[in-house]
Amino acid sequence: MIRVELADGLVVGDGCPLTLIAGPCVLEDHALSLEIATVCRRICDGLGLGYVFKASFDKANRTSIKSPRGHSLAEGLELLARVKADVGVAVLTDVHEAAQVAPVAEVVDVVQIPAFLCRQTDLLLAAAASGRAVNVKKGQFLAPWDMRHVVEKLEEGGTRRVLLTERGTSFGYNTLVVDFRALPQLRGLGYPVGLDATHSVQMPGGLGGTSGGQREFVAPLARAGAAVGIDALFLEVHPDPDGAPSDGANMVRLDALEEILAKVTRVAAAAG
Repeated sequence: MIRVELADGLVVGDGCPLTLIAGPCVLEDHALSLEIATVCRRICDGLGLGYVFKASFDKANRTSIKSPRGHSLAEGLELLARVKADVGVAVLTDVHEAAQVAPVAEVVDVVQIPAFLCRQTDLLLAAAASGRAVNVKKGQFLAPWDMRHVVEKLEEGGTRRVLLTERGTSFGYNTLVVDFRALPQLRGLGYPVGLDATHSVQMPGGLGGTSGGQREFVAPLARAGAAVGIDALFLEVHPDPDGAPSDGANMVRLDALEEILAKVTRVAAAAG
C-alpha cells in the first residue's frame, strides 16, 4: 500500500482523499495569503479533500534578472507561519539551496524541490534529513523512470515521506506537454503522485523576459489526471492572476477554483 504522511493528520495515497496543494506562485502580503488559504480550505472542507497551502518565498529561477523574486527567507517564513497559525493548514514552500532547508523545515510541513533542481544531490539529502515530507517536482528534462535516482537519493538521505509531482515535459521551445503515462510510471517507484496542472500549461520564456501560459487548459488537465489516478493536485491560484507578480498566465482564478475541484472530485470518484 502506497501512503505518505504529508503533515500531522494529512495522509496521501491509497484509500485517502485527494489532497489539493494550492496557493499563489510567490508570497505577496499576509492579507492575500490569508484570503487564498481561507477560500481554499473552505472549498476543500466542503468537498472532503485534504489541503496544503503553497507559496514560494523566493522565485530564484525567474526568466529575467529584472523580474520580482519575492521576500527574504526570514520574511517569507514569517508570512508562512502566520498563514499556518491563522488558517490552521499545512504549508509548503520551495528551497533552492541546501542551507535553506533547516530554517524552512522549522516552519513548513512539506519541503518542495523545484523541477530545475530535482537532481541536486546535496539539496535532496538536506531535504531528506529535515524531518519533513518532501515534494519533488519531476524535471521538465527527465523521463519519469529516471526519477528513480531522485528517489534513491532521498531514501539514502533517510526519508520515505516523499511525493512525486508531474509538471510537464519540455516539448521543443517554450512549450510543455503532459504525458499521462508518467503518472502510473512515477507511482510505480513506490510513492504517491501529484499533478501540477498549472505549471504544466506554462510556456517557459514564452513572453520574452517572462514565461507565458495557457490557463484555459488547466481544468481539462486536472480532470485527465484524476481519471488516470493522482493522489494530489497542485494548482497555483490567485484572485487576480493577470495582476500577479509571477506566473499569472498559468494561474487559476480563485473564484473558478470550486467548480474545477468539484468536477475533478467527480472524475476521481468515477475512476475509483
